[in-house]
Amino acid sequence: MRKKIIAANWKMNMTQGEAAAFVETLLLELGDESDVDVVIIPPFTAIPKVTEALGAAQNIKVGAQNMHWERSGAFTGEISAAMLRDLYVRYIVLGHSERRQYFGETDEIVNRKVRAAHEALLRPIVCIGETLDQREHGNVEKILAHQLRGSLADLNGKELTETVVAYEPVWAIGTGRNATPQQAQEAHAFIRHTLTQISDSATAEKVRIQYGGSVKPENAAELMSQPDIDGALVGGASLDARSFAQIVKAARPDDRD
Repeated sequence: MRKKIIAANWKMNMTQGEAAAFVETLLLELGDESDVDVVIIPPFTAIPKVTEALGAAQNIKVGAQNMHWERSGAFTGEISAAMLRDLYVRYIVLGHSERRQYFGETDEIVNRKVRAAHEALLRPIVCIGETLDQREHGNVEKILAHQLRGSLADLNGKELTETVVAYEPVWAIGTGRNATPQQAQEAHAFIRHTLTQISDSATAEKVRIQYGGSVKPENAAELMSQPDIDGALVGGASLDARSFAQIVKAARPDDRD
């Protein structure tokens, strides 16, 4: 059975002090949680403070929101995988719709980053998702398959199983709208079917697929009760430690029985 993974994507939010306070509260709320993989993904400036605040806690990992595909070089303003490893980062979000929309990232660019992440032993969380216009025109599967095949090109089976796919319908990110559990499950099932075509069924069954898009404590349990939804990539609701902790608790196996 695939272990649920809940990740907090803070985006461009949280100072160092705010990050430390968040972690302190979260540790109190979750205790020694081990039934769910928990990842905090702060802005670069807060990564050291989050790691420091976590201390000896082993049940919460740290991620980053982006990186460059090259190991080093003349890329002003960029961060390399080695720099992130030096900060004890374990996960890396790649291909988020905001990166695709505002910074022109293509599937090819995302793929270069994904391959660089695996080379550095980072675990990528690869985001894919359709716009409202694409959904209304019946192109959901076409868009998801294209993004998935492009972003995960040339990965071997082991690399695929160590990749997390995050389905984030663009129309649901930060809008307060979210896909219904049925819509989300249909998309996740299609993603897993496409992964079977890319690799094989055994590999596809091991890949964890998160849902992202206005996930809240109120809808988390129902979303994660779906057979192909293996967690959540949480945006706005992850900025409040207690709210995020409720989402993590909703993913616990006992809470979903």
